[in-house]
Amino acid sequence: MKKNNLQKAVALALTGVMAMGSLAGCGGKSDTSASDTSDTNAAATETSTTQATESNEASTENAAASGDTAAAGIDGWEPFAENVTLRVPVYDRGAEGVPNVSDNYWTHWVQENFGDKYNITVEYVPINRSDVLTDYALLAADQNLPTILMEYDYPKLAQWANDGYLTTYDIDAFAQVAPTYYQRMVDLDQIGYTLMNGDCYFALAERPYYNTGYTFVTFYRQDWLDQVGYSEYPTTWAEQKELYQKLIDEGISEHPLGGQMVTGAGVDQNYAFRTFPLDEENWAAYGDYAIPALGDEANKKFLQRENEKYNLGFTDPEYYVTDIETAKANFVNGKTLEYSGYISADVDFLTAFYEQNPDGKLAVKIQATTDDPEGGTVPAYRSDNPFGMMIGFSSMASEDEIKAAWMYMEWMTLEDNLFTMQWGIEGENYTIGDDGLPVSVGDYDGEYKQGYNNSKDYWCVTIEARNAGTIEDVIGMSSPKGLPQDFTQELIDNYNAKVQVAEKGYAVADCNFAVVIESASEYQATLLELYTEYRDQLTMCKPEEFDALYDELAQKYADAGYQEIVDERLQAYEAGQSTKLQ
Repeated sequence: MKKNNLQKAVALALTGVMAMGSLAGCGGKSDTSASDTSDTNAAATETSTTQATESNEASTENAAASGDTAAAGIDGWEPFAENVTLRVPVYDRGAEGVPNVSDNYWTHWVQENFGDKYNITVEYVPINRSDVLTDYALLAADQNLPTILMEYDYPKLAQWANDGYLTTYDIDAFAQVAPTYYQRMVDLDQIGYTLMNGDCYFALAERPYYNTGYTFVTFYRQDWLDQVGYSEYPTTWAEQKELYQKLIDEGISEHPLGGQMVTGAGVDQNYAFRTFPLDEENWAAYGDYAIPALGDEANKKFLQRENEKYNLGFTDPEYYVTDIETAKANFVNGKTLEYSGYISADVDFLTAFYEQNPDGKLAVKIQATTDDPEGGTVPAYRSDNPFGMMIGFSSMASEDEIKAAWMYMEWMTLEDNLFTMQWGIEGENYTIGDDGLPVSVGDYDGEYKQGYNNSKDYWCVTIEARNAGTIEDVIGMSSPKGLPQDFTQELIDNYNAKVQVAEKGYAVADCNFAVVIESASEYQATLLELYTEYRDQLTMCKPEEFDALYDELAQKYADAGYQEIVDERLQAYEAGQSTKLQ
C-alpha cells in the first residue's frame, strides 16, 4: 500500500503502522478535574496516559513556538497555493425522505463557506452504514480511501491501523492547526485514547452524556397495554411474559416481539445478563461490543432467553429473514408491540405510525432501575465510550490533504459553524422559543432540508449530539416534533432513570486496548458470519437441546478464531495495555 512522506510543512510523522516507538510530542494533559466520565472506565491505559501526560508540556510549548511564524487556528490559515481535495466519509443509511448524502444544500454550504475560502474541494464519500468495513476495504483496494476515516468503535479503527489504512500524526502540528479541537480533547481527558502501540493515530470527537445516552429509545404500543390492563411496561421477565401472552390470547398480536435478522458487529448485547460486580479479567476478555461473546456465560444466558421467547411464540418464527425495513413496517402496520430507534425532530417510523394509526397511542420504554433476581437480569446496559467519533487519517493522503482535514475538523467545531450545521436556517429549519433556545421544525421539507438526524453524519466529526442549555433543554430540542403526542417528559424520565443506573455502576464501557488485537482483525468477519448461523440454531432449537448445542457451537466458534482473540486480549490486559474497570 502506498504511503506518502508526511514530514514536511505540517510536521506529520509517518512511522510503520505497527511501529512500537512513541512519537515525540504525542500527548496532552490529563486534567482529571475536568472529567466526570470515569464511573465505569479508566481514561486510558496506564502506559499511554503516563506517556501522554509527560509529553504535554513539550507539546504545548512546541505548538506555541511554531506560532512565531503563524497564528494558531483559523487566524493563521491561508488558502492552499494549489487546490486540495478533501474527501470526507458520510454514512449512507438508506433512509427515505432525506437528501442525497453527498450532494445537497448542506454539502454545498460547507464548500462555499469553508472549501472555497481555503482552496479546498470538499467531497463527501458515502459509506454504507450497515457494512462499513466492506466499504472501506473496497476503497482501500481501489487506492481511493477518504482523507478522514472515522467510526464509533475502537476495534474498527485498530483494524484499519493494522491493515495499513491509517498514518500516525504529530499532535503538535494538529494543535497548531486545530487548537479548539485539540484543547477540548485535553479538557475531556481524551489524549490517552489518541495512542496505539505508543504512536499517535486518533483524534476524538466529543460525546456529551456518554454513559447516560438518551437518543436511542424504544417506543411501544401503550394502547395495547391499556387493552389488557397494564398502565406501564412491566420491568420483570415474569410480568413481561404475562403481557406478551395476553396480547397473543386477545388476538392483538400474533408475535408481539416480532424480531429481525441478527447480523453484523455489535449484535446481542448481554450486559443485563452479566454478574456484578464485574470480574475485570472476564470483562477484558469477553466484554467486547463488536464480536459476540459466544462461549461466555452472559452470552449463554442471553441466548437462552431468546430461545425462550422464540419457543413461547413471542418472536416471529421468520425473524431470521426479516430485514430492518420490514421490522419497521411491522411496527407501523400494527403487527408488533415495540420498535427502537434514534430520536430527532423528525423520526420516520413515528410519522408513518401515526399516519397508519391515527388513534394509536405510544409510550417510551423507561430504563429499568432495579434488579430482577428471578429473571436473572440487572438493569445494566452498554455505556458509550467517553468520546464520539474516533478519527484517523489516510495513509494514502498527502500532507496538504491531512492539513485540510484538520482545518475542516476545527472549522466544524467553531460555534457559529456548528450551530448552523446542527440547526439549519432560522425561520426554515428552526425557530427561537420563548426561552431563547432553538426549536426544530419537525415537518420541514424545503430547500434547506437537513440530512438524517439533523445532519448528524456531517457534524459528528466534532460532537455526537446537539448540546445547548440544560439536559432537559437538550432533550426537549431533540424530541420528535409535529406528532399527536409529545414524548419530551418521558424522554427526560428515561434519561433520569439511566442516571440512577449509571450511579449504581451498571453503565458498562467496553475494554479498549492500546495495541492492535491482530487476531480480531483476522477473524472478525468469519466469526460474525458464524455467529449469525449459530445464533439462529440456538434461538430455534428445543429448550431441552439448548445446553448441549450451546457447548458444541461455542467450541466450534472458539476453534474458528475466537479463542485466539480471547487469549490475545488477556495478554494485552495482563501487560497493562488496556483500560481498567473503576
